[in-house]
Amino acid sequence: MIRIFGIQLSLHPLFVLVMLLSVITGQFLELLTLFMIVFIHEMGHVCAALLNGVTVKSVQLLPFGGVAVIEDHGRLNAGREIAIALAGPLQNGIMILIALLLQQLGGSSAFLAYFIQANAIIALFNLLPVLPLDGGKIVQAALSTLLPYYYTLLWSGRVSIAASGLVIGYALLPLTAGAGLRLNLLMIGAFLLYSNITDQRNLPYRFLAFLMNREAAYERYLSLGSAARPIVAFSAKPLDDILRLFKRNQYHFIYVMNEDNNVVAVVPEQRLISSYFGR
Repeated sequence: MIRIFGIQLSLHPLFVLVMLLSVITGQFLELLTLFMIVFIHEMGHVCAALLNGVTVKSVQLLPFGGVAVIEDHGRLNAGREIAIALAGPLQNGIMILIALLLQQLGGSSAFLAYFIQANAIIALFNLLPVLPLDGGKIVQAALSTLLPYYYTLLWSGRVSIAASGLVIGYALLPLTAGAGLRLNLLMIGAFLLYSNITDQRNLPYRFLAFLMNREAAYERYLSLGSAARPIVAFSAKPLDDILRLFKRNQYHFIYVMNEDNNVVAVVPEQRLISSYFGR
């Protein structure tokens, strides 16, 4: 575990296991290459996050990417989140172009072929629409501009848990035919499943953080003069259910209806949030 510019950098146990296997199988050079590729991939995320004013607390490296823990204080909109997620695969694309150029200049064809293949696999794998991979983050951020934020987190997590289970099932499938299991896929699927289950357990805290930092949406509403998005709710509707309809990058007025379908009050979202935390 080391620190680079105040960012804690560590290896995931899965990466340590791959390192041990590489020493046993005599593929240590390939591992060093993989480590460099993953490190540059993650530094792409880190640089993009820092450029967007996001605090990066730690980065944990895995054989196929990494996990970055960030603090955005509620000011990271969907577009910036997508840009940060794309920055990692972008580094892989740049490295592939450099390797292709070196091949044209007569570089070591065998090593460069491996380098290109490893970059392509890592980039394409990370672009799969499954959390916590980059592709999953991109899809989640894009959906959060169209759907209520709470349900975006809920259902993207549930779909990712199901996808993780399918990866594990596919890894174990050869056992039904008496063949060996796909150990690498099993480890990846287990990591994805664990990460997504943990994220689902933390969903209430993530949603509370979203509500606590809603002043960013209000500031955008005032500065841009954009239209507020109305939410129509009956007076008997639970407060939790109304808050779960809030959309990212949107400011809301809540139109409260009575049993006769008449509007009895128009409430800005800050008042609802204040009532929620003050109850």
